[in-house]
Amino acid sequence: MRSKVVLRRLFRNKQARYGISALVLLILLAYVGPFIGPYDWTDKDFLAFMSAPGSDHWWGTGAIGQDMYAVTLRGMQKSIVIGLLVALIATGLAAIVGSFAGYFGGWVDKVLMWGVDLLLVLPSFLIIAIISPRLKGGSWLWFVVLLAAFSWMITSRVVRSMTLSLREREYVLAAAYMGIPRWKIIFRHIVPNLSSLLIIDATLNVSLAIIGEAALSFFGFGVQPPDVSLGTLIAEGSRNATGYPWLFVFPAGLLVLLVLSINLIGDGLRDALDPGSNS
Repeated sequence: MRSKVVLRRLFRNKQARYGISALVLLILLAYVGPFIGPYDWTDKDFLAFMSAPGSDHWWGTGAIGQDMYAVTLRGMQKSIVIGLLVALIATGLAAIVGSFAGYFGGWVDKVLMWGVDLLLVLPSFLIIAIISPRLKGGSWLWFVVLLAAFSWMITSRVVRSMTLSLREREYVLAAAYMGIPRWKIIFRHIVPNLSSLLIIDATLNVSLAIIGEAALSFFGFGVQPPDVSLGTLIAEGSRNATGYPWLFVFPAGLLVLLVLSINLIGDGLRDALDPGSNS
């Protein structure tokens, strides 16, 4: 089984093992850690404003008395969910648009690629910054949709070029001669043969989405209060990074570790899925 070979190659890669171990620990910290801590992220200690880390508040408290341990883990949960959803949507869009454009060709290819080219030249950060404030009070899922909408175009072009080659393969031509609908051929024969590219793209999109969410939230365009993400916590902590470093260090440190671990896994997957790899 090819999947077993890929997994064996992945776990032989030292950096990938480090990345997987770190990511598992971070996810456990994000989702199990809050049950260990003494406070909920919504709790406020009115006797401890901006207090340093100690036995009562492990990572200190914020300006309104919130426990930074609980709040930071809540922010990491939100960032992980946003990263996964954006990657799933973006990679799915890239697979569908690229494979349909490459397989159908003609006017379908021209229309879809024209749309891709248009989105590529649009200033995505500016557009999200303009639209996000208008969605205040709404669901944060709209923010996920906005991030995903500008994260799939380059991959779709790669998928299209690979589809142009795959559609000439014997098994694809045989399926067409048998009268199987073209959309079924795409999902049964084209997309599965692009799985290596799509898996790597999805993995890297997670880290890119987390960074993008953090950047937009840093400037006030992302997750809105009272909810939090690593980006909003970094933005708040940066204002007091010198006097109260725990407000900045913990969310920023977790963001760096999270993105680094995902990138290490992505690099390991790229090597493991490479047929020419010797590992």
